[in-house]
Amino acid sequence: MGTLRMIDVAVNFTDGMFKGIYNGKQQHVADIATVLRRAWSAGVDRIIVTGGSLEESKEALAIAETDGRLFCTVGVHPTRCKEFEESGDPEKYFQALLSLAKEGIQKGKVVAIGECGLDYDRLHFCPSEIQKKYFEKQFELASETKLPMFLHMRAAAEDFCEIVERNKNRFIAGVTHSFTDSAEDRDKLLSFNNMYIGVNGCSLRTTENLDVVRGIPIERMMIETDSPYCEIRSTHAGINFVKSSWPSKKKEKYDHECIVKGRNEPCLVRQVLEVVAGCKGVSDIDQMSRTIYHNTCKVFFPHDLDSAADALLAGHPESR
Repeated sequence: MGTLRMIDVAVNFTDGMFKGIYNGKQQHVADIATVLRRAWSAGVDRIIVTGGSLEESKEALAIAETDGRLFCTVGVHPTRCKEFEESGDPEKYFQALLSLAKEGIQKGKVVAIGECGLDYDRLHFCPSEIQKKYFEKQFELASETKLPMFLHMRAAAEDFCEIVERNKNRFIAGVTHSFTDSAEDRDKLLSFNNMYIGVNGCSLRTTENLDVVRGIPIERMMIETDSPYCEIRSTHAGINFVKSSWPSKKKEKYDHECIVKGRNEPCLVRQVLEVVAGCKGVSDIDQMSRTIYHNTCKVFFPHDLDSAADALLAGHPESR
């Protein structure tokens, strides 16, 4: 598999599929430990577990505490922002998020505020006015904790960028993850000099997607799987660039040696790297992965920048 070092910045380990539950039905044993073993041996050396609500953020932190290479986010996903009001006391809900984030920082586990942002594709879960109100509110979390932000933007670029613009001095850096929007929206995001773009299988589905990704500078990119979603499928435009593979079996025939067909997992972040390299015409995937690793450390693991910089320099002997 080679010696690439990768950080998967978006894994939904709180999802039932990692407990073996699909559509409410138990299909196999809970298998996060097995999934992690595969990830570590594929060259993933850190994973950020996504929190999308107060309860989910607590669960994400509990999962992150099981392994030194796991970290997590604390925040409320745009589609769940009604929880602030349904809790009966939005300010109390906010304070609970803040104290959870602070507790997680002390444990060395919480590395970002999020997943927060706007999602106008799924307004049936939460109306846009409520999304906007509590997206803006979560910049307070970032400003109080001095953490970067893990952001979600779907079919909402104009309002999203307006809110980020208004709050750009309240957060140190951020990544807009699972990016699937237009070249124009990409350029809007890149105009914020503290913003990175997260790329996964959903970002690489069509030839248009690949054109947009081609225009994201490697220095502003992060990679992710968004497991168990957003896998790279055989019908996707970038599939011919994929070089690595793992044996897979259907969930009904679960085998811990194989990945579950149709369920994405962190080892497959390597395929994201391969497709990005392929569509950008990059031959030195090692160097590209070092740059992306460095970006990710700069935002989420600044205390490790020295080792990330050493890894970067290893690819440039002349720059020593």
